[in-house]
Amino acid sequence: MMEVSENNPDDAFFIGKTKEYLELHEQVETSTNLLGELETFLSTFQTDLSAVSGQISDLQSRSREFDAKLKGRRKIERPLSLLLADLAIPPELALLILDNNVNEAWISGIEELEVKLDTIQQRTRVKAAKDLSEVAEGLRIVAATKIRLFFLGLMQPIRATVSTNMQIIQTSVLLKYRSLVGFLQRRAPKVATEVQRAYIGAARSYYETAFRRYARSLGYILARDPPKSQLITTSPSDASKADEQGYDWSRLDYAQIEGPPVTLAYMADDKTYKQPVEALFRSLMLVLMDNATAEYNFINSFFNPAAAPMTMTGAPLMSPTFDDRRTDIGSVLELPMSPVRTRPLLSMEEQQAAENETKKALDLVWKQVMETALEYCKTMLISCWQPTPPEIIPLLTMMRLNENVLVEIQKRACTPFESFVVELRLSMWPIFQKEMNTQIESLKKLLEGASGGLLTKSTLKDSVVERVSRAYGTLFAAFISLSEPSEEAMLFSNLGRMRPEIAQIIITHGNKIKDSRQQAVYLSMAYENVLHSAMSGPFSNTHPKAQAEMSFWREKEENARKRIMLRSG
Repeated sequence: MMEVSENNPDDAFFIGKTKEYLELHEQVETSTNLLGELETFLSTFQTDLSAVSGQISDLQSRSREFDAKLKGRRKIERPLSLLLADLAIPPELALLILDNNVNEAWISGIEELEVKLDTIQQRTRVKAAKDLSEVAEGLRIVAATKIRLFFLGLMQPIRATVSTNMQIIQTSVLLKYRSLVGFLQRRAPKVATEVQRAYIGAARSYYETAFRRYARSLGYILARDPPKSQLITTSPSDASKADEQGYDWSRLDYAQIEGPPVTLAYMADDKTYKQPVEALFRSLMLVLMDNATAEYNFINSFFNPAAAPMTMTGAPLMSPTFDDRRTDIGSVLELPMSPVRTRPLLSMEEQQAAENETKKALDLVWKQVMETALEYCKTMLISCWQPTPPEIIPLLTMMRLNENVLVEIQKRACTPFESFVVELRLSMWPIFQKEMNTQIESLKKLLEGASGGLLTKSTLKDSVVERVSRAYGTLFAAFISLSEPSEEAMLFSNLGRMRPEIAQIIITHGNKIKDSRQQAVYLSMAYENVLHSAMSGPFSNTHPKAQAEMSFWREKEENARKRIMLRSG
């Protein structure tokens, strides 16, 4: 080892720097210690940083999870809100049904309740729907009970007295609450059937008593001037002013629906009041038609499960008043009820079959309401030609009215009423044919007795020939006025059998005149008499049958005039 000498300049330099070197050494050691501590700190920090990084990653994962859940919640928020709104029963709806009687507010309230019932039924797997099902069922039962009592109360005045305006109750009250009946048909079929049965009983009693009284009043009037059959060859002993002046053509107006006013029941109280048989027949037919078709229209709009509320038009001609009650309905065919609004779609064939079944059921309801009233009307109507048929023209007038009523019924689509009118037609045609045969036979007998014999005197006189000729002409004019193209052949075939007999009677009676000129004058006047009577009716002379008839008698009249000219020369 080298010794340090103070005399050496280099050593002296270093010895002089010793203090600085020692301080530097201490600083180095201090820095080394600090670096060691920093290394330890950094190592710990790195460990902590790794832990924080893991926590941040976990937080990021949780944040992404929360974002996904938030998006899911937002996605189902609107459907869930709508579902809760659909399922929830508003307190005001529950209070309306539980605390209030049926009124106009129930119309919209019941519709809302049925929507809730449908929704709850469709969401049976939803817990909220299960919780509400018992509440909804309770409201359904209460609603059905109150609606039943409401309709039974409305029908009580109909059952009690016919001074009640039936049509006002139907159009202004019952049809307004048609939706409540639909609710019963879908949600409480047994209650709906009970309401239907109650209506049938009330309406049946109403119409039965009304038409019994009305038909009885018309019967009183008919008895004052009963129908009588009069042969064309006999002279009426009580010839009226109308007989002397010719047939009262205004009576043909009774063959039309639009025409004279009908006879009302109170008019029978006047002991002097009389009407021809065809007028009484028309009154009853029109009153029955209007009431029957209006009732059919109401039944189809009120009890049809698929029908929407309808407004009935046209007031019945009869507004009867009475206060007693008759029969109640014993049985009723239940209408097919549509279960719920969510029923499966049906094929065209199935829909048509369902509609046909509903129509049959509704037709039966109408028949049960009207059947007893129809029986009273039928008895009265048949009495217009039985046991003694009226004269030919009144009978034909009633037949024509019956056909016009049938056409009107078909326009109004009241199919079950058609059979009643057709039955009347089938009853009248044989009577008409029999009466025409009787008239023709009477002409033949008159012709047989025209020549007389050794022990008998001729029954043919000028007055008889004139009356028979005029009667034939009047009959022809009435046939032209009352005929329809579909029936012309049947009607005029009878006149075709009658015309030769009339012509032969005129010729036979004319042959009794010895003077040939006077004979020709008589024939000319007789033919002119027939022609004048035949053309006096309210019809157009352009009718083919009228043209043919005029040609026939004019030819005979012209031949008679030629004979006059020859005899005069």
